[in-house]
This record gives sequence, structure tokens and C-alpha cells, in this order.
Amino acid sequence: MTGLAWYAGRAATMSPREILWRLQRACGGVSGNAGSYEQTDQKMLGHPDPDWDASLQRFRQGNGHQALLDQDLAQVISVERPTDVAALIDEAERLVAGERTYFGYPSVNVGEVVDWNYDAVAHYHWPAATSTRIDHRAAPCDPKWIWELNRLQHLPVLAQAWLFTGRSVFADTAFEHLDTWLDQNPVGTGIAWRGAFEAGLRAISVGIALEGLRSSAALTTQRYRRAVLMLNASARYCWRARSRYSSANNHLIGELAGLATVHLLFPELSAPASLFGECMQALSAEAGRQILPDGAGAEQSVSYQMFSAELLSIVVVLLRLRDVTVPPALTAALDRSSQYLSSLVGVHDPDPRYGDDDDAIALRLGAESKRTVRQHLAIVAAATGNASRYSEVTLTAAWFAAALESNIDELVIGVGPPVEEGIHAPDGGLVVLRSGRRRITMDVGPLGYLSIAAHGHADALAVTLSADGRDLIVDPGTASYYGHPEWRTVHRGTHAHPTVCVDGVDQSVIGGPFFWSRHAKTAVHSVDLDRGIVDAEHHGYRRLNDPVTHRRWLIATPGDATVVVIDLIDGRSEHDIVVSWPLAPDLDVTPTQEGHLVDRDGSPVLQISYAATAAINTEQVRADSESQLGWWSDRLEARTPAWLLGARCVVSTPVALLTLLCTEDAGAISDPAIGMDGSTLTATWSEHDCRRGLTIDHLLPRSVVSGPFWRVDKIGSKP
Repeated sequence: MTGLAWYAGRAATMSPREILWRLQRACGGVSGNAGSYEQTDQKMLGHPDPDWDASLQRFRQGNGHQALLDQDLAQVISVERPTDVAALIDEAERLVAGERTYFGYPSVNVGEVVDWNYDAVAHYHWPAATSTRIDHRAAPCDPKWIWELNRLQHLPVLAQAWLFTGRSVFADTAFEHLDTWLDQNPVGTGIAWRGAFEAGLRAISVGIALEGLRSSAALTTQRYRRAVLMLNASARYCWRARSRYSSANNHLIGELAGLATVHLLFPELSAPASLFGECMQALSAEAGRQILPDGAGAEQSVSYQMFSAELLSIVVVLLRLRDVTVPPALTAALDRSSQYLSSLVGVHDPDPRYGDDDDAIALRLGAESKRTVRQHLAIVAAATGNASRYSEVTLTAAWFAAALESNIDELVIGVGPPVEEGIHAPDGGLVVLRSGRRRITMDVGPLGYLSIAAHGHADALAVTLSADGRDLIVDPGTASYYGHPEWRTVHRGTHAHPTVCVDGVDQSVIGGPFFWSRHAKTAVHSVDLDRGIVDAEHHGYRRLNDPVTHRRWLIATPGDATVVVIDLIDGRSEHDIVVSWPLAPDLDVTPTQEGHLVDRDGSPVLQISYAATAAINTEQVRADSESQLGWWSDRLEARTPAWLLGARCVVSTPVALLTLLCTEDAGAISDPAIGMDGSTLTATWSEHDCRRGLTIDHLLPRSVVSGPFWRVDKIGSKP
């Protein structure tokens, strides 16, 4: 897509007010006049005769409050979590040696004196230009890599290593890196200042690292002043250039959290102090908007929900440490988010995956490169003081709890009964059906958040399946943002997901890498958790010359090893229809007469059988470099070969397709069939020498009118 086409398409998603606001901001530039961001010391501190020595002394003393990173706490954590601390120190040693690994890119060494504008993977040097004049979309490399480097999230790791060991090399390296970064990145100059979001995340890490290093002899008054000048500019930038209108997603939370963090750590700064009240009001409002009433994330992404919640958690921790009342909206949002996420993972389930995932972490206080849901739950529990189930303690949670004088082991025990039943999150649009150690999810929600739905995928009505704590049918992951555009197009598209693709096009229309110009709308007919039935449809294909509606029934009766999925494609002419089932990468496949037999390490784990009201052909693809299908990704800019299974028919619609998923006694199903008579769909199959079936009347509110039944000589109960 050309730059002009991108801007035209993006503008089409904006309201007139947003267009006017963006024009005004573009005319002003990131830093406006240089003086608007580089204040005098007097104005910055609100005092005619600033005393930086005294300011540093107050900072060393914690401004009268308990610090998050603290030497006494470090001694306690070292004893309680020796394995985590050892891993953190190993990571710090790697950082001192210059090693960096971001996303799925290979590790590189950035040297002792870091060039903060040099991409050592792509061998590209970003220009030292006014940041607003840098077009990151047109660069010959991935801007995510250079942004990750410039977030300075390694500084808290070095600060902790110094606290744990007392070795000066860690503190010295942290300050040398900060010195050179400040030298090379004046406010408003370079790719590091390309967006208030990056400034906000960086401010959090630099501020927390400085607090951890406050008693180091390497923290001189000059160094302190330079860092505070940058943090003051960052906080003001976060407010002035905050994301608004159609861009007000997790970026806005990051910007507001950055401003709040600067104020709470450096209360003497007059501008952040004056903005703090409005900032907290805005942050509370965004917590209510972006964590929906049912606890799901509005962006339709598990990863970004966790990221946003951890940004909120940082602010909550700092407020509590300073005895400032935490806005109830923040705590309520975090609590309902944790309740929702814990209901997804249950006792033994793998992490759920949907929407974009860029491995983002708000604050790196551990060696882990990617956050799991269980690790996240412990972090939020430590921040709020409210217990959560299914949690796994990391150093981040340990620091939060220790600073707040909480017992983290008690907080992760959890409250209430274990999750054994299904849930329906009507706002987020996710249904979870459980039976024993089987978990099934079905997406019945919106594409994404706001008019651009930046991080949503075109996966309406997608069904995933896990059993015995391991994934079977999966979301294929994100794969790429900028590094491999062809990967991104496919991995956010419909064909790669466990749903139905019509005529080879996506349910929603891609407008650019991070916006959708047209959204598929989903309608839920019914959800019956007791019977294990979901009935929903989407209208994304009504834009076709022959408008098509895709309606899907999921029937996963508790206690029944066989899951039934019926897809009705309603149109008036011929269409190419594919139902897809992407598999986890550790699974292998054997085609059968009626579908596929899936095994793990030679043992059958899943039988997939198909039928349709027309001729149907099964297909399978793995690691295809031309179509980009048959891949699975759990790290940005990396992917692993994985089978994408499916069944295809080219037929005049309407047509109905039947898929049977059997996780026990794989191979027991045969003779699947489906018939359509007016509004009635009848599916049958053989299982354990018995004939089984069900009947749907799609005109009725309770559309699954009978079954799944078992029949030997006559309809009866299962023998």
C-alpha cells in the first residue's frame, strides 16, 4: 500500500474532530518550539533558586516513602527467590556484555558504547532528525527493534542486579547507558521520540531504575539533573501528544501511566504535578473503557489486555507506596480483568491466544522475555492486594508484594471454587466451554477496539480446542508487525484461523498494518453453557457481490468426547468455501478417508471428520512459503511450521458443513453426514458402533432441537 493510500484510508476511519485535531498537532510538531519542552530549572521545579543537591538528597531518601526497588527488600527477595534472582543476574551480565535479543530476531552485540540509533540487526542507522519528520513506515527495517532498544527497559534489570550483588559494574553500566542515551537523543530528536507512547514506557523504566540506584555513588547531581530534565519533558510530552480518538488504545494507557509515574517518583516537578489530577481522571476512564464490564480487554487481544493491566498495576503500586488513594476504577478494572483471565486458564489450561501479541512488557523486573497469563495474575494480585487463582510468582510480583508488605504466597492461593464450568463474556465476545480437562473457546465478539481495531484479527466465530493442558486447535499467532508484511497479512487474516473463509477473502477488510477499513459484525443467537451450545453468525461477507452470511453452531456437550461444529453458508450463488483447523506445532497429521487423524509423538490425540451438503475435499498445508499458510507463531518476527487442516467445497449456496472433533478414542468416528431440508439441518455419524446425530432448525430461537443422541436399534441413551 502506498503512503498516500494509507493516509487516505486512515483518514476515512476518523471523525471530522479527529482530523482537525491531527492537523493541528501535525502543524505544531512533536516538540513544537524547542523551548516548549526544554524548560528552565526554575520553571521545571517551580522555585526561583533550584537546589539540585538538595533535590537529589530527598530522592535518595525516597521523598519520605518506601521505594519499589530497595536494598533491604533485595536481601529478602534474594533469600526467598534465589532461582529467579540468579536468572536476573545472568541476564544483567549479558546486558553488561552488550548482548541484546528482541522478538524473534537473532541476538546481537551493541558494544560497550551503544549507538542508540543503530539497528544492529538490519545494519541501518536511523536519522538524527526531528522525530516528526521520520517516517518509520518507510524505513528499510523494522522500527520495533530500535524502539525496543530505546525503551531502556534493561535499566531496571541492571539496577536490581546491583541491589542483589552490590557489584558496581551493574550500576556503572546503567548510568553509562543513560549518559550516552541522553547525549544522542535530545528531546524531540530521533526515532526514540517518535510518539509519546515510547516516551511514556521509557519514563517508567528510567524512573524506576533511578529509584533503585538512588544510593549508588555513581548517581551524581549532574546525572540526576540530566535524567530528571528528560523525564520532565517526557511527562509533558505524554500529556500533550497523548493518543486520542481512534488511536486511544493501550498507547493512551502507556502515556498516562508514564506521566503518573514521573509525578509519583519526582513530585517536585511542577508540570507533571499540575497535570496529575487530570491524568488520573483520564486513566480511570480508560481503565473503564479498555477493560470491559465482563473483564475482557476491549482490544480483542489477551497480550494487550495484560500489558494494559500491568501499566495500571504500576500506577496502583506507586500510589499505594505513597499513601495516595487509589481510584476505585483502577482497582475494579484490574480485579475484573484478573477474574476474566483466570477463568480462561483454569487449573491446567494453556494460555489463551487471540488478537495481536508483540511480547510487550510494561516494566521488566525479571529475566523472562514473555509474560504468561499466570505470571500476570500474580503481578496484579500483588499490586491490588486482592488474591487471584492460578498465579505464578515472578520477581515483578515479588517486588510489588515486598514493597507493599504483602505476603505474595498468600495472594496467589486464590479465592472461590476452582473454575470447572464454562463462561460467556458478552462484552468481550468469548465463550469458554469445559468438560473435564478439555477447554473449547469460541469467538463471538467484535473485530477489535475503536474504528481501526488495530490489534484485532479477522477470526469471527473461531473455535480453539485444548485437552489435558495442551493445545490442539489453535490461533496461529501474530508472526510479524513490520519485519515481514506478508506474514502479517496472512496471520491476521481469516484463512489461517479456525473459522470459515469464503472466496479466499478476509471477513473484514484490511486498511493497513494496524487498521481495518471494514469490520465484520457478529450476532449471537444463543449461548447455553449447561448444554454446551453456542449459536452465532457474522455478516462480514455480506459485502460480496452475492452477499453471504456465515452462521456457526458449536455443540460441546459436557461429558461427550465428540465436539460438533456446523457451519451454514447462506447465499444465492457459487462460492469457494474453506473451513480451517490450524494445529499446534507439536502435532502431526495423517489424512483419512473422511478427514484427518492427529497425533502427538505417535499417539493419536484428535480425530477430525468432515461432511457437507455438497462434494467436499480435505486439504492440509504446512510451512508453505508461497501462501504463507501452515505456520504458528509465539514470538513476533518468528514462526514455526504447523499443520493447517481444512475442508473445501466450491458450490452454489446455501451449503452446510459438518466438522466432528473427537479427543478420546481418536478413530472411533465414521460415516459423517449432514443434510439440509428447508430450515432443518440433520447431522449424523457412527461412533463405537452406534449411530449418533442431532437436528437443528435455524429458524427457532432454541435451534438445536434434538441431540446429540445415541441410537442402537432405536433412539436411546448411550450404552
